[in-house]
Amino acid sequence: MSFLVKKMEDGTFMPTTAGYTVLVILLILVLIIGNLIFNRGKKLSVKQIAFSAMAIALGFLTSNIKLIKMPMGGSVTLLSMLFISLIGYWFGTANGILAGIAYGILQMLIDPYILSFPQMLTDYILAFGALGLSGLFSKSKNGLIKGYIAAVLGRYFFAFLSGWIFFGMYASDYGFKSDVVYSLAYNGAYLGLEAAITLVILAIPSVRKGFATVKKMAVGE
Repeated sequence: MSFLVKKMEDGTFMPTTAGYTVLVILLILVLIIGNLIFNRGKKLSVKQIAFSAMAIALGFLTSNIKLIKMPMGGSVTLLSMLFISLIGYWFGTANGILAGIAYGILQMLIDPYILSFPQMLTDYILAFGALGLSGLFSKSKNGLIKGYIAAVLGRYFFAFLSGWIFFGMYASDYGFKSDVVYSLAYNGAYLGLEAAITLVILAIPSVRKGFATVKKMAVGE
């Protein structure tokens, strides 16, 4: 196969070592350029880059651990949305959205399902970028839980739009008469289940304490 990707036994494609290296460099460039544009030229610290890259890598790895895979795209993964949401929780909404977009680009390159440019924009850029909405509650009490819920709702909104506008023709195949109801139910099923699993885990005191400690390391509090 290509120098950058290799074909797996199940027909999917995964990056080679060189491919991962190129992707990491591209993601770091996206974070740096985006930060300069949206944060009025403020310098992105080495620590921010390191923690953001770590979270994106964990999000990508856990996104490939699919507990349930939906027939028309989407899946229940092992906490992948949580890891991306952490970046907004650590460094604020703008950096969270930028990291979410970078992650969406990574997902698009590795496992694309593209019908048109508007659908690609909605499913990969806007939906994953919305995970950065976790930053809205970065300084709030129980901010990680509130931020995670906001992030999932943001992704759900754009996933719903995509399902309604671009995949609504499949509603009747699943017994739905309404495109809107179909998209709400379909996307709510896998996103809601993953969110529920994640929130149960975050409700464990020791887990919350662990994430609080990691935030202190990330932001230097």
